[in-house]
Amino acid sequence: MSAPDRHAANSPAARDIAAVIHPYTNLKLHQEEGPLMIRRGEGIFVYDDDGKQYIEGMAGLWCAALGFDNGRLVEAAAEALRTLPFYHQFTHKSHMPGVELAEILLEMAPAPMAKALFSNSGSEANDTAMKLIWYYWNAMGKPEKKKLISRRRAYHGVTIASASLTGLPPNHMDFDLPIDRIVHTTCPHHYFEAQDGEDEDAFATRCAEDLEKLILNEGPETIGGMFAEPIMGAGGVVVPPRGYFPKIQAVLKKYDILFVADEVICGFHRTGNPWGCQTFDIEPDMISMAKALSASYLPISALLVNEKIWVAMVEASARIGTFGHGYTYSGHPVAASVAIETQKIYRETDIGAHVRSVQDRFQARLRQFAGSDLVGEVRGVGLIAGVELVRDKAAHKGFAKPGVVGTVFRKNAEKHGLILRNIVDAIALCPPLVIDEAGIDDLADRFGAALEDTEAWVRENDPA
Repeated sequence: MSAPDRHAANSPAARDIAAVIHPYTNLKLHQEEGPLMIRRGEGIFVYDDDGKQYIEGMAGLWCAALGFDNGRLVEAAAEALRTLPFYHQFTHKSHMPGVELAEILLEMAPAPMAKALFSNSGSEANDTAMKLIWYYWNAMGKPEKKKLISRRRAYHGVTIASASLTGLPPNHMDFDLPIDRIVHTTCPHHYFEAQDGEDEDAFATRCAEDLEKLILNEGPETIGGMFAEPIMGAGGVVVPPRGYFPKIQAVLKKYDILFVADEVICGFHRTGNPWGCQTFDIEPDMISMAKALSASYLPISALLVNEKIWVAMVEASARIGTFGHGYTYSGHPVAASVAIETQKIYRETDIGAHVRSVQDRFQARLRQFAGSDLVGEVRGVGLIAGVELVRDKAAHKGFAKPGVVGTVFRKNAEKHGLILRNIVDAIALCPPLVIDEAGIDDLADRFGAALEDTEAWVRENDPA
């Protein structure tokens, strides 16, 4: 759709501009450029209003694991709507889809977990985990253990509380965030954060030392929990250095600090294992999940808690008279039914084996671009990757105006029929898990064409 067509008075794009506030969008620029209107999806592809085909290289928002036309999920939703279109889990009420889904998640959890608590998004799941940390330490008679640790460049959501955990400036600026009780430690990105001559093991050790210094400076008796993504997604697809999480967890255990694994992006086979926790040797006290839980066909998220947290919750609710938390749509029976069917499809198709069978090709095809003068680093695991665009490869130095070249790349990719995401100047890729080798080659070819166009743009414009 050309720019003039986008602004035709009765076009879908013009109606969109008049009616919709767009998340993560330059709202002023959007009024001038308008949106890319997506009309339908099929497999790994989506199509715009003009019928142009795009590979959805981000699985939407890291989430459409089974692609965009899975009939089994559509039928699961339709049957659930016919049977029980809504019910809740408040005040001693329940329904079987919620129970069955909880049982599935507890059985497949990467560490022993006792119970599942449902909500509607990853933000809500992490927000709930924050509340439960405070609830737990009050129940344990340690009300001073309330500070929470996150990491710079982390992403844990956009509610007031979860956005405070998020370690990205645009999520804080002018929103008066972060709130108090939240502190941030070192981002484990070896490429940009390591010191001269510091290998991954030494860098991981320093990250753990930085964490311990932060805890000691704040006071260990005041620190209640830490949140971490196995791979930092919206922070730029940051893969932790070797040995990072065992070293971090040793510090947390030393000071009796709860650990929450945010599996919202990494969970359900994205990293080549069912959980990112398994890929990176993580043993959490709580696990948050969403996105691929239902392949994002309907909104649902979950928080798993271990036995010690569950026991404290029971005791506190008995003292208070109720567990005063929950959402109207917690464990919605239709969303839960779709999530159950999603898990059945993962098992029956052995989606994990499929990811492992294609992940090497995905990572290898992207690493072929490491020779470009613009590409400083290609990083990733499984079917998630980041390609870092830089000004100076030798010095690991980015551009003077961060995000300009990344945005040019994103637009060039769309021109070649590839939707991806630039996180400043890191190009993120996270295709549907059902992508095959032919789809990977197609994606990589389109990526290469966008890279060539961007190299030419940089030569012409010299964005120092």
